[in-house]
Amino acid sequence: MTQSRRMSLLEAITNVVVGYALAVVTQIMVFPWFGLNPSLGENLALGGIFTAISLIRGYALRRLFESWTHL
Repeated sequence: MTQSRRMSLLEAITNVVVGYALAVVTQIMVFPWFGLNPSLGENLALGGIFTAISLIRGYALRRLFESWTHL
């Protein structure tokens, strides 16, 4: 069974939302070990940038692999 584009997008969004929350918590815990002390707003913004990139990457890779199943 193949996955529709809509379900690919939904899967990627769900993956990225969970990843965003994990990334922000990880940044808050790990950045200080390296002498970085961004504010909560800066952590959220950094997480947002990486989230957008991750969403695009996840969707593109899913569609690429889906196209390979039709070869």
